[in-house]
Amino acid sequence: QEQLVESGGGLVQPGGSLRLSCVASGFTLDYYAIGWFRQAPGKEREGVSCISKSDGSTYYADSVKGRFTISRENAKNTVYLQMNSLKSEDTAVYYCAKISPRYSGRCAWVYASWGQGTQVTVSS
Repeated sequence: QEQLVESGGGLVQPGGSLRLSCVASGFTLDYYAIGWFRQAPGKEREGVSCISKSDGSTYYADSVKGRFTISRENAKNTVYLQMNSLKSEDTAVYYCAKISPRYSGRCAWVYASWGQGTQVTVSS
């Protein structure tokens, strides 16, 4: 059974940092492009970042560019999202997701499956 499990969320003050982890089981994570999206109460889902399958190209939403970094550690079947200089507007549940296979390992804001999410709260 394929599964994605996120961890690393929590409460942090504005300007602080968190590193989210996404561990895959039941499939080999580096066969796919993997993304992170977030959803805050009353707001639409927002694609945050993506890392492609082939050359590891990375993509970021304008709202997080320069502050967030996505990376993958294939030996651990894990993708990370390093989040620095956090702002209150980053508060949301963060999900890691497998990008739809119809994009052949390239990044897109279209998701085939995702985990249960991890809560990130930025507040003083």
